[in-house]
Amino acid sequence: MTDTPDTPAADAGGKQPRSVRVVLLALMIAMMLAMLDNMIIGTAMPTIVGELGGLEHLSWVVTAYTLATAASTPLWGKLGDMYGRKGTFLSSIVIFLIGSALSGMAQNMGELIGFRAVQGLGAGGLMVGVMAIIGDLIPPRERGKYQGMMAGVMALAMIGGPLVGGTITDNWGWRWAFYINLPLGVVALVAVTAVLHLPKKRSKARIDYLGAALLTVGITAIVLVTTWGGTEYAWSSARIMELIGIGVAALVGFMFWQTRAAEPVVPLHIFRSLNFTLMSVIGFITGFVMFGATLFLPLYQQAVQGASATNSGLLLLPMLGAMLVTSMVAGRVTTNTGKYKVFPVLGSALMIVGLYLLSTMDTGTSRVTSGIFMAVVGLGMGCLMQITMLVAQNSVEMRDMGVASSSTTLFRTLGSSFGVAIMGALFNHRVQDVMAERGGALGSKVTEQSAQLDAKSLEKLPVLVREAYQHAVSAGTHSAFLLGAVVAVVALAAAVFVKEVPLKGAGPKEAGPTDAPAAQPPVVEAV
Repeated sequence: MTDTPDTPAADAGGKQPRSVRVVLLALMIAMMLAMLDNMIIGTAMPTIVGELGGLEHLSWVVTAYTLATAASTPLWGKLGDMYGRKGTFLSSIVIFLIGSALSGMAQNMGELIGFRAVQGLGAGGLMVGVMAIIGDLIPPRERGKYQGMMAGVMALAMIGGPLVGGTITDNWGWRWAFYINLPLGVVALVAVTAVLHLPKKRSKARIDYLGAALLTVGITAIVLVTTWGGTEYAWSSARIMELIGIGVAALVGFMFWQTRAAEPVVPLHIFRSLNFTLMSVIGFITGFVMFGATLFLPLYQQAVQGASATNSGLLLLPMLGAMLVTSMVAGRVTTNTGKYKVFPVLGSALMIVGLYLLSTMDTGTSRVTSGIFMAVVGLGMGCLMQITMLVAQNSVEMRDMGVASSSTTLFRTLGSSFGVAIMGALFNHRVQDVMAERGGALGSKVTEQSAQLDAKSLEKLPVLVREAYQHAVSAGTHSAFLLGAVVAVVALAAAVFVKEVPLKGAGPKEAGPTDAPAAQPPVVEAV
């Protein structure tokens, strides 16, 4: 077992030049593109369907993007390790922008779904590229200072996405929900091209096509199971069982092949590091909880507390604000002290407490009270979101920085897919049961097609049925968040076993036999 990586290059004294900050700004723009897209498009979907038709294929607009992103994430990480991070990152931006432009020009639903898949292929490389390049430029000990930037981008995307999407769709039309990516992407493209110069790589090894194909099939099957299960198909249906079988077989075959491939897509030796494995588990749980919470909290506040759907992103402000503040504090403390184990432990504990508190909400819970509960969850997430990536990167050698970043990102993505699916299934089942109990035959009929009603549908319901639905949503969120609290216990158990290996690259460092030779430092031109 090894948790001691090669020492990443850094400027003397750990101080980053202004040009590095310019690159970081470009990286944050690229990161925002990847995170913002689905949230903007979600607001524009009703208008898109109204113009293009194809309501029966609506879910594929999101599913195609999610599938392509998840399946391509590990491949982008490996390509960066083999052929250089700058070239692969710029390629992912170009593919994302091509997909955005084509999506904006789509003339029917089929074209839009196909172009969204192209966009997703590029998006898979955006997040991985950002994390891996930061890993190259900034030593782990100094990296904590930049956690606030990444958490801020995440919060801005979640809060601003629905607002921006609604404003663009209402004033410019839905096509501009895609075109808006172009100017932002070009800025990131130009800045990275002009300022960032990383050492070039040229691997003689061939790409592991079989491993890539097996991993893609496995991830695709998993995402389809979590997307279709309980909605398009019953969990016990033949289609879902077939997908589960295909997914398991592909992933088992993938792991077997990775032990024999000359240049494996995901070298299994990185999992020999206890810290890396634990961070993968914690990242999966964080994704599970976070995306489940961001799905059900606005629904609860709209259906039960009467909040406006237009400003749904603002409803999450207590959670996201707390996450931003805690992430900044955790980053500074980590940079100043080099200590980080406390944050996974504290973050997991706060997440458990916050989710339990959210599970106690009912039809009489005030917005202030629910806001406080959300803030507790946000405090926990702030301790976990960037620390997981930081520790994972610190647990591998520099040559595996890309696959470490992509694997950590993939686990978080898969966690979010499972979270939305499992918490959603539990929520829907509970809502339908309570509606049948309180609303009778009419209540059952109302939620027969979907347990999640929009504001217009709610206004049309009789008072008694509407009240029954409010109780049903309260019961559904209770079950979903209680499940989240139980799952978060796994993250706490994993955090307890984290080994506090010193972060590299801060302050004076005593030379010793374990010190690796200094790597060729990345070059960033002054601007």
